[in-house]
Amino acid sequence: MDQMKIGTFLKALRKEKYLTQAQLAEQLNISGRTVSRWETGKNMPDISILVDLAEFYHVSIPEIIDGERKSGRMHEEVKETVLKLSDYTETVNQKIKKRLFLLTIIALLGMIAFIGIELSGLGIPDSLYERIAGAGLGLAFGMLVVNAMYLSGILGKIKARRMMYRNTQKINI
Repeated sequence: MDQMKIGTFLKALRKEKYLTQAQLAEQLNISGRTVSRWETGKNMPDISILVDLAEFYHVSIPEIIDGERKSGRMHEEVKETVLKLSDYTETVNQKIKKRLFLLTIIALLGMIAFIGIELSGLGIPDSLYERIAGAGLGLAFGMLVVNAMYLSGILGKIKARRMMYRNTQKINI
């Protein structure tokens, strides 16, 4: 899959409709920066957005992925498959968001415990309270790091690499 070719194709489709990146982004409820990254080949559209792009530009999803027009229209089977994949991806994302929300609540409770212990003066060195305060602060900091990794997309890349590694291990066995 040639991301530069796909980006050039998406840019050409947008220009055929006489739209700016910002106007397209507004139509799709995404940021203009996201459209720019597609068109420069730095990123690919999410699978859920591929359906919207295909319908908006009146092209098939394979045409977008191949970065060129082909004869014929989008087959309903391909569209249904992509919609199913999109639903699956959304389900997985919702599960991840719920877990992160729960962990964020736990981290906030840890931070509250730390602040409460420190403000009350119970944080005497080597006391049980000091250890609880340290654990709360560590938990809050760790959750901050995990949230930052999730929001930046690093966790998704780590998970994808782990899956690739596991699949190659299964093949080698």
